[in-house]
Amino acid sequence: MAVSKKGTKQITSNKKAWHDYFVEDRYECGIELFGTEVKSIRQGTVSLKDSYCIFKDGELFVKGMHISPYEKGNIFNKDPLRIRKLLLHKKEILNLFGKTKQDGYTLVPLSLYFKNARVKLELGLCKGKKLYDKRAAAAKRDAAREMDRALKSRR
Repeated sequence: MAVSKKGTKQITSNKKAWHDYFVEDRYECGIELFGTEVKSIRQGTVSLKDSYCIFKDGELFVKGMHISPYEKGNIFNKDPLRIRKLLLHKKEILNLFGKTKQDGYTLVPLSLYFKNARVKLELGLCKGKKLYDKRAAAAKRDAAREMDRALKSRR
């Protein structure tokens, strides 16, 4: 009998998405993968840096997600940048499609993780940041860091 592992294990996260976008809402979805891709993900050779989601024929796909080829996979390896289908309920897809048609909203992969031995992708419904928003966020982060240093030195 197969033994299933419980819990979640973080594989990778998209830090650039948090820098470039305001994340309004988050969604968890499955992803359609081949066996050698899962083995490669278990080794941690995946990047979400330039990935984004597109709608095509009533389905949702992730584009630009790079999964390095599995070194022992020979002919079964797939293209590292191939378009991968995301697994959501039809109602959720239609809801997201309606929201992304609004001004400035897009779907960006935020993180990839194992949940009960299955690969899951966390999507974020995001709105793009302007340059002044990025500067304000950096200034706020620096101010918080300075306050922490001051409190630490007083102790």
